[in-house]
Amino acid sequence: MLDMELIRKDREAVATALAKRLDPAEVNRALDEIQRLDQERRALITEIDAERQRRKAEARAYAEAKRAGVEPQVGAADAERKQLAQLESELDEVQSRLRTTMSELPNLPADDVVAGGKEANRVVRTFGEQPAIEKVRDHVELSRALGLVDHERGVKLGGSGFWMYTGVGARLEWALVNWLIEQNIQAGYEFLLPPHLLLDSAGFAAGQFPKFYDDVYHLDKQSAPRGQFLLPTAETAILGAYQDEILETAKLPLKAFAYTPCYRREAAGSHSDERGTVRGHQFNKVEIFQFTLPEQADAALESMVSHVEGLVGKLGLHFQTSLLAAGDSSASMKKTLDVEVWMPSTGKYKEVSSVSWGGDYQARRAAIRYREPGGKQTRFVHTLNGSALATSRLFPAILEQFQQPDGSVVVPEVLRDKLGVDRLTPGA
Repeated sequence: MLDMELIRKDREAVATALAKRLDPAEVNRALDEIQRLDQERRALITEIDAERQRRKAEARAYAEAKRAGVEPQVGAADAERKQLAQLESELDEVQSRLRTTMSELPNLPADDVVAGGKEANRVVRTFGEQPAIEKVRDHVELSRALGLVDHERGVKLGGSGFWMYTGVGARLEWALVNWLIEQNIQAGYEFLLPPHLLLDSAGFAAGQFPKFYDDVYHLDKQSAPRGQFLLPTAETAILGAYQDEILETAKLPLKAFAYTPCYRREAAGSHSDERGTVRGHQFNKVEIFQFTLPEQADAALESMVSHVEGLVGKLGLHFQTSLLAAGDSSASMKKTLDVEVWMPSTGKYKEVSSVSWGGDYQARRAAIRYREPGGKQTRFVHTLNGSALATSRLFPAILEQFQQPDGSVVVPEVLRDKLGVDRLTPGA
């Protein structure tokens, strides 16, 4: 969440930044409420501190009276204890309301992130050329003709928004996952395989809860009284693994990645550019993550974007990188760059990775800090994450960009050893 001290000192700057994402009137109402609750909280703390000092003084007077053989007045002390308990209860309530209101505010966009939605996104780099294909077939048609994905049986098993990789299709998906794991290890990221069921605290830490609470699959309260949900992305797990920790400064940046299926309640795609495996309720993804010192964050973001671009480039795909506008970025992130592959069947680019810098927003929610060597004060780390990569979108991009006139699909060179073939052919 945001820094309360920054809101106190420079509310105007906070309001201006948030107005890139939210209606200015909504922003001012939220900040008014936050500052009112903050003032009430501070007043209650002052009153409680004074009351505790009075109680200490009265306790000393009580002890002195007992030593002097005088019977002290107990009734007044009982009344003051009740008054203190009431004040502490009021403080708990105010702090809870303040925390809730603060947690609902999004992150402050970086200075170079513009206001607006998708229409304001800006392409910053383009790689390669659009493949020249005389008669384009879409990935759903290709995957059926090549026996790679069984959409009908996927729906039979899981319902709408699910599919099943089959035969060489399953091997291609797994080859992609394994190749990405190898590439991320070579780039210096530690490989993690986290639980797929996470506690609600991890969702709050990542900034997905409370706003997007209904976008994930939750276990019922009887089965999971502490609250558990199926992870929507490994970002949530990697961040959550370090909640309430003080990281060693000498080990920063801390770089980790995980492979997981991702589970989301979002509507499965019915538009032509979201058919097949492009959007669904379960898909595979490899996610990279960094915890850094504040001064390391710019370089970390640049290196992560370059790494992801390198992965897509090694597959031989045509793609572009776009800087997202504030309204099209995740609410938890200060800045996001999307790496987007070309889909010939729709004439559009589709995101296969969002690489994002969260500043200290998630670290505040998760209480993840660092301490300078020899120092006593702790500070919040910065967090960055990115898909490296989402295979359910690489899969259709490979089929469409590398399709041949005879109905076959050329396998990217980096995957041929893992797959055992250099071309996917009908009936093979």
